[in-house]
Amino acid sequence: MEEILRLFPIEIKRMIQAKVKERWHLLQEIRFRLFQPIELIFNETTEWIELAKPDKKDSLFVINQLSEFSLYRMEDELRDGYITIEGGHRVGLAGKVNTVNGSVKAIQYITFLNIRVAKEQIGAAIPIIPYMYNKNYCNTLFVGAPQTGKTTIIRDATRLIATGWGNVAARKVGVIDERSEIAASRKGVPQHNLGIRSDVMDACPKAEGMMMMIRSMSPEVLVVDEIGSSKDVQSLLEAINAGVTVICTIHGSSLMELKKRPSLQPLFQQRVFQRIIILEKRIRPGQVHKIYDQDETNILQKSGCLQDEVDWSTSFHRHNNLDRI
Repeated sequence: MEEILRLFPIEIKRMIQAKVKERWHLLQEIRFRLFQPIELIFNETTEWIELAKPDKKDSLFVINQLSEFSLYRMEDELRDGYITIEGGHRVGLAGKVNTVNGSVKAIQYITFLNIRVAKEQIGAAIPIIPYMYNKNYCNTLFVGAPQTGKTTIIRDATRLIATGWGNVAARKVGVIDERSEIAASRKGVPQHNLGIRSDVMDACPKAEGMMMMIRSMSPEVLVVDEIGSSKDVQSLLEAINAGVTVICTIHGSSLMELKKRPSLQPLFQQRVFQRIIILEKRIRPGQVHKIYDQDETNILQKSGCLQDEVDWSTSFHRHNNLDRI
């Protein structure tokens, strides 16, 4: 976690290390607020470091570390409100917004930061992958609110598809990683394991990247994180019409909610997705709530599921407790 710890002044870094100790695998977020105790959000608890109350000098240190002492270098990220750092960790930013003609130009005074810890969980998609395959891979949409494990699941699904599993051979996978969160590429080289047949288009806008990847690398499966705009939807339709299977994520909490969004109407009208997987966070991220087929029938097998049963098996058989991943 050195890529995260390097962001903080020495004393705050020391206090975070002392508080977290051996629990880095359970840590989800570090919340940094000016003049307030630092907040640590773990899988099941939230804790504060009461003695760590960052001042303006500390805030400036963090911003300089993020920007490598050049705010100009992260002008686009400031406009979007987040920065992805080495390791795929996302740093959310909030403060005084600077607007031009009603549009956000940048966040001028950054006084709140949220460091979301990226985790590579090898095997996280093993219980789900059989649902995504029916003689061929299905066009699949993962749906979930923030912190439900969408990126973690889609990353591991990419690894499985590009390496092969059970009796299913590896496929050529093209990853459009606009936010550098799926592969966590550094100078174009993925830091996460995406399998042996994956190609990555890093830090490239999704809509343009999908078409570039199809033209240049002829993928059989295209993986995209966090779709939503009409432009994204149009590119997805073009990819599918070109014979490419698409696997993607989107923010949302239910199928009904998604169907109300105007930009997504073409996807539902054309019944693009053969699988829609709804994720939720009950105790930990990455838990499956429902899996819909193309007819919007829930096909998730849940009989016999225990209250707190978690299946971490590496078997590719479908278990009754697949809603716990």
